[in-house]
Amino acid sequence: MKHVTLWSFAVFSLLGAGSATAKTEKLETQVRDRMRAATEFMMDEVSYNGGFVWNYLPDLSRQWGEMEAKRTMVWIQPPGTPSVGHLLLDAYHATNDEYYYEQAKRVANALIWGQLECGGWNYCFDFAGENSLREWYRTVGASGWRLEEFRYYYGNATFDDGGTMEAATFLLRMYVEKYDPTYRPALEKVIRLALDSQYPSGGWPQRYPLRHDHPFEGKADYSSFITLNDDVAPDIIDFLTQCYQSLGLQGLKEPILRAMYLMIELQQGAPYAGWADQYTVDDLKPAHARSYEPRSVNTGTTMRMIRLMLDYYKLTADTRFLAGIPAAIDFLESQRLPDATVEASGRAGRRRQSDAGTFVVPRFVDPDTGEPLFVHRRGSNAANGHYYTDQHPEMTIAHYSSFAGTNPAMLRQLYEETKALPREELTKDSPFLNNGLVPLRKYYTRIRGGEAASDDDVQQILGAQQANGCWLSPMTSISNPYKPLPAVSAPSQETKYASTMVGDEYDTSPHACEERIDCISVRTYIQNMARLIGWLETKK
Repeated sequence: MKHVTLWSFAVFSLLGAGSATAKTEKLETQVRDRMRAATEFMMDEVSYNGGFVWNYLPDLSRQWGEMEAKRTMVWIQPPGTPSVGHLLLDAYHATNDEYYYEQAKRVANALIWGQLECGGWNYCFDFAGENSLREWYRTVGASGWRLEEFRYYYGNATFDDGGTMEAATFLLRMYVEKYDPTYRPALEKVIRLALDSQYPSGGWPQRYPLRHDHPFEGKADYSSFITLNDDVAPDIIDFLTQCYQSLGLQGLKEPILRAMYLMIELQQGAPYAGWADQYTVDDLKPAHARSYEPRSVNTGTTMRMIRLMLDYYKLTADTRFLAGIPAAIDFLESQRLPDATVEASGRAGRRRQSDAGTFVVPRFVDPDTGEPLFVHRRGSNAANGHYYTDQHPEMTIAHYSSFAGTNPAMLRQLYEETKALPREELTKDSPFLNNGLVPLRKYYTRIRGGEAASDDDVQQILGAQQANGCWLSPMTSISNPYKPLPAVSAPSQETKYASTMVGDEYDTSPHACEERIDCISVRTYIQNMARLIGWLETKK
């Protein structure tokens, strides 16, 4: 009887294991089917010639990138068109389904259509042609009070907000995937852009070819300044490094290292030993950008640069990249705002102090005096509004915080841990210190939160899908339809919109939705697909 019981237990165990395996296989089939359905919907119903913006009303009657866009427009900034291309290649790697590669080709072809002669991309382009895009800039773009980068049409490429480099990296992946010569010319054009636009010092402007024809509110055109803001220089360095490691282009090593070593030089001296967002080209001094981005040392940028210097140390084993970090951390510690100042700032400041060990510092610090620069505005739209800075933390602007949260103890620990790494561990992944080509990463899409999806998560993602394959999600922002700006004779002193995301009815800047509006979100599609891809990877 005992043997029968054991045998029965073994049989039931095998049956249970088989049942679990069958259940997993069934779910895997569902995941693959629904990923395909979601992609077919996005590519065949939502995209325009393989290009995307960010959000769409379900009937496609209105759509938005960073601002409201025409149906014929394509957005480059993440999570725009190149981000979809990266996701499609990731899906191809996870499923081995050629369909995803074919759709990635559609995205690549759209980007090549919109690639400028210089080799890069603007924030957006328009399949309806140059005149249509210029008309958009004259109307919607010019009326975005806080989005000053869209209020003038340069007609050149921008490195801002990761757009050109996101597209460039995607084209690199497309070429390396099967070495299809179709993509080599476009890739070579954007590599040439990165080299041609680099200053002798090693830095890059925000836009190229260089333009100096848009002074704003009495200040010089900032688009030619050496730029760190929004990771302009770090993103170009990263792209060129990927080209070097995957294609073996030896001529890229010197420009990459020249740019990396410039980052050391751009650090300011003590006691304000951080980094600025922009620098004048001739003397490498901190410079201004948009009217709410004053000439300053930026604490947020400084935190990013500390981590970047640690990365460059791992690529080179050169301790010069470590040398300035203690002074930079000391600078952050010295900028701690008094509790009374944080309280006076309202929610904008207090929300930066939520984590243990984190405290609030001003984002902008005068590089000459060390005084905090808090940003304010008056007026109601792009015609009558203006920005200014002072030392008062109350009623700062909402769309670009004057505050940052920092945790110097955590940065110091990371610095000490990196400094203590053995050389062989430190440089094991460096393409500069190891011979031979280094393959590109298999997956590029970063999952928000980084955690792998569980079976329950997968069921929830699939359950939220519409019958046509679409995921609908609440719109996070919307904008006023364009109306011609009224003529004004003088700047307004209105303070009603001092701390709002949008001004009056003439302001086309996006703002939070006051009621629930469902939309087709490119970000939601990318994030859900990435979670499903991650789940499939765990089943291999």
